[in-house]
Amino acid sequence: MDPIAGNDWLLTALVFAPLAGALIMALFPSEEEGLHKQLALLTSLVTLGLGVWLLLDFDYDNAGQIQYWLDKEWIEVIGAGYTIGVDGMSLPLIALSVLVMPLVFIYSWDHIPSPGNAKAFLMLMLILETGMLGTFVAQDLILFFVFFEVVLLPMFFMIAVWGGEDRRYASLKFFLYTLFGSALMLLGFLALFFLSADSLGEHTFNMVDLTNNAGLGITRSSQLLIFGGMVLGFGVKVPMFPFHTWLPDAHTQAPTQGSVILAAVLLKLGTYGFIRIAIPMLPEAAEAWAPYIGLLAVIGIIYGALGCLAQTDMKRLIAFSSVAHMGFVMLGIATLTDFGINAAIFGMVAHGLITGMLFFVAGSVKERYHTLEIGRLGGMLVQAPHLGWILGFAAMASLGLPGLAGFWGEFPAILSAYNPANGLAEETFRGYMVVAAIGTVLAAGY
Repeated sequence: MDPIAGNDWLLTALVFAPLAGALIMALFPSEEEGLHKQLALLTSLVTLGLGVWLLLDFDYDNAGQIQYWLDKEWIEVIGAGYTIGVDGMSLPLIALSVLVMPLVFIYSWDHIPSPGNAKAFLMLMLILETGMLGTFVAQDLILFFVFFEVVLLPMFFMIAVWGGEDRRYASLKFFLYTLFGSALMLLGFLALFFLSADSLGEHTFNMVDLTNNAGLGITRSSQLLIFGGMVLGFGVKVPMFPFHTWLPDAHTQAPTQGSVILAAVLLKLGTYGFIRIAIPMLPEAAEAWAPYIGLLAVIGIIYGALGCLAQTDMKRLIAFSSVAHMGFVMLGIATLTDFGINAAIFGMVAHGLITGMLFFVAGSVKERYHTLEIGRLGGMLVQAPHLGWILGFAAMASLGLPGLAGFWGEFPAILSAYNPANGLAEETFRGYMVVAAIGTVLAAGY
């Protein structure tokens, strides 16, 4: 379906408002800490307002079509364009991003981590917001890659400068894993650019054209290799098992704000890449890779749950629970069905809200008790009843209690494996469904 043009400036304003706020903050001295907090919060609220405008103005009757389409020349020599748009796939993730960031800035009002420097810390988070929103609206592979990489350095510095005792190790591990995945992803994008030219009649990075082409003119072996590179590139960001090992260290050492942003939004960049780029552009390769993605997904579900049972640190426990939760998301994606992908999108939003809340609670617990050792946190309902009740509610949502967001993120993903796309082995995916269901039982244990 052809994209639908709309408001020419709304998406651009939404994406670059946080960056504009960061540039304004750069004009004022670091000593004006209160002013920087006000500017950062105001910027995030303006961005939230633009996001609400987008939600209200979006044509939900045509949610499957890309809306607010804008296509301008950018890097003409390589055919890259400033091409943006939004549809029902990206809209929920945009909404999640603009909702989470003001909460992070409100939390930061009295919680700038050591060694201080509120100006730099808040500016990095605004740049992160621009990178996240830009990734969700980009409709050009080079533009997508640029925004995808914009989030790397701010998060690296947030961990390396404002993190815990082992922050250098954790930040370097995060940087190297993500950089390796990004290199493979870029190679895949370049391969699509060159190999699609015969069927499209021109070299292009336009994501709509490449999606409509659906791999036509690319040999099966080339499709499999390109898709494999994207599995590694996006899989590191999810993170899928066995590319997950950077996540517990990053979460444990990151400041609370970094952990919230990482869990709530950044992990979704990888899963979004699968459903926006890899699967629709290379459907033949996706069908071949789907059973292996499903296998890694259910291994991640069980491994993440068992990893949680072994943890004594609250932040590491939440990090391993993210591995399990994102396993459910990847299982839905691996079915290659509309139902499974919709379940995955709901699971992404649910995980972002729940895990973001858990990391906010973990930060408050650390502030009050000066420890995150679970064995030393007994009696919270008596000593800090409000904090205890919020933790209990978030934990129930995380384990998938029926009626809460976690349940609607996991149950449809499990159910989607019962009837995968045509061409996929039903017996295999139904086996995955059983294993994933066992994972929900283990979730109750941790």
